[in-house]
Amino acid sequence: MSVQLIFKMIIATVTALFTAIGGMFAPVESSICFIGHRGYSGKYPQNTALAFKKAAENGFGGCETDVRITKDGVYVLSHDSAAVLKDGTELEVAEHTFAELTAKPLKNKKTLDEVYLCTYKEYLEIMRDNNMICFIELKGNFDDSQVKEIFDIAAETYDLKKCILQSFEFDNLLKARALFPDLPLMLTYGSGDTGYERCFDYGISIDADYQVITEEMVKEFHDRGLEVGLWTANDIFSMSYCKSLGVDYIESDNFSK
Repeated sequence: MSVQLIFKMIIATVTALFTAIGGMFAPVESSICFIGHRGYSGKYPQNTALAFKKAAENGFGGCETDVRITKDGVYVLSHDSAAVLKDGTELEVAEHTFAELTAKPLKNKKTLDEVYLCTYKEYLEIMRDNNMICFIELKGNFDDSQVKEIFDIAAETYDLKKCILQSFEFDNLLKARALFPDLPLMLTYGSGDTGYERCFDYGISIDADYQVITEEMVKEFHDRGLEVGLWTANDIFSMSYCKSLGVDYIESDNFSK
């Protein structure tokens, strides 16, 4: 993290504290939607139904998740390629059936609950029941028919307008645009990435690492009517800095406002 960014974060935090004190007795409206990163993963096991339900209960406006496909074609949620079970067994999602992957609970270091691998459909149902935004990242290789099936399920279960496909791969976004012209898209953008300007030609928004975004980039997207999301703000300094940029979405493991 650069010295310049640290300085900006400190200034943003101090400003936020004075603003909060000044408006202590007045309700503050915010247009920022706070997204639970893999659900409320700061307190609950990530990418589980429990984490998504707790995100809803604690005021998050949406949840980010990672979709993979099992050996027998079930869409499930896992950031890593392998699911780690309670007994320590690691099973590659793509090499095992859904029955094998859910025969035992997942490893859970955060609560005493028994949690199991969550299906994509269950995630959508939780989001639908709580009117939440879905940030969806596809992990692994998906062909056109699978991408179509994934977002057909989203349309049938919830609402495509509430779902946003995110990807580091620009070609994946173009593939989805051809299949679903109205599906909101975001380029996932991190350290070392370049060429975000391509988004402007296709009307694609951006979800960026807060450490690489600039005020100028935010303005470029907003001037074109495109949205900006930032990841992952997990402390008061990074959260204050993200808020100061006036973005549309902030992803966090811990903060829902």
